[in-house]
Amino acid sequence: MKKTLVVASLPLVFSAAANAQSSVTLYGLIDVGIVYTNNAASQKQWLMSSGNIQGSRWGLRGAEDLGGGLKAIFVLENGFSIASGRLGQGGDEFGRQAYVGLQSARAGTVTFGRQYDSIADFTGVFEVADQWSPFYGAHPGDLDNMNNTNRVNNTVKFKSLTYGGFSFGGMYSLGGVAGQFNRNQVWSLGAGYGNGPLTAGIAYVNVKDPNFSYFGNNSTSSATASNMTASRVYSGYASAKTQEIWTAGAAYAFGGATVGATYSNTQFKDIGTLAGLPATGAGGDAKFHNVEVNFKYQFTPALLAGAAYDYTKGYGVNDAKYHQGVIGLDYFLSKRTDVYADAIYQHATGTDSTGNKAVANINFLSASSTQNQVMGIVGMRHKF
Repeated sequence: MKKTLVVASLPLVFSAAANAQSSVTLYGLIDVGIVYTNNAASQKQWLMSSGNIQGSRWGLRGAEDLGGGLKAIFVLENGFSIASGRLGQGGDEFGRQAYVGLQSARAGTVTFGRQYDSIADFTGVFEVADQWSPFYGAHPGDLDNMNNTNRVNNTVKFKSLTYGGFSFGGMYSLGGVAGQFNRNQVWSLGAGYGNGPLTAGIAYVNVKDPNFSYFGNNSTSSATASNMTASRVYSGYASAKTQEIWTAGAAYAFGGATVGATYSNTQFKDIGTLAGLPATGAGGDAKFHNVEVNFKYQFTPALLAGAAYDYTKGYGVNDAKYHQGVIGLDYFLSKRTDVYADAIYQHATGTDSTGNKAVANINFLSASSTQNQVMGIVGMRHKF
């Protein structure tokens, strides 16, 4: 009888041991605001906006200790709109992130799935739209992906440990097209440094067939039409064969103040290669320089204020220029809940990707009917 009880209890013992070495965390964030725009397709507009400073989400994060400093890890992260309850990222259930991998205390981390590229890991954090500003304050159209609009499917990703303040990493996405190894391929590399008040990073992304691999990798994306319709900044270049992005950023903190800057160069190459898609400047390359300078000050542990100026200059087949200013306040009611207010102004000149006179087009808003656009937002964010 005693032997029977011992044997029967063994699964419970092993189960308890396994649970002691594993963890799964449910987490999330809800961010909602009211937006006013002075000119959206020639009309004033009021709207409710979800996921402003950070995308509204819920997710599961887990880790299992395998021994010897090795862990199995996973993340499943869903994005949604608090305003409508709809799924984000084109309707994908775990459209923000979905990956599994191994984490070594000696070598670094390798993961597999839908993930961010190296810009998100090493340079995006220096842009104000990844700090205190809503995504409307990202660089025009988020053309350099420093606000992480575009995730990447089918990726193998590596990120190193930190050695004396330095870290590095990279990712490769398999296109998966039979007989065409380079079709829809995406790869990136990056490195970062952080020591005391100084942080810095650089990153590079190379994208084949960006209309499908980078902008069109959600469940509702088109396999034949343009998926690059969100902004006039780049919508005319959907037929480009390759997109290349170089980015760099740095920040320096002193007292309650932090000054930062970013630079990016984005190129849509061989426009007209993908048939049946918008091809402004066919046969050429559309290129953009972007420079941002920003400043924030922590008046108290609860109150932060920030300001930024961003300049985008098109060259190659276009000469569009965008000047953008952002100011904002963020007040924390608690460690998990804050309220914020921001205002953004953009001015455009030259000829944009549509081949027409450039008009202001703040990120994720309908384009203005004029060269100028102003928007304001007040909102609330809660983390759980």
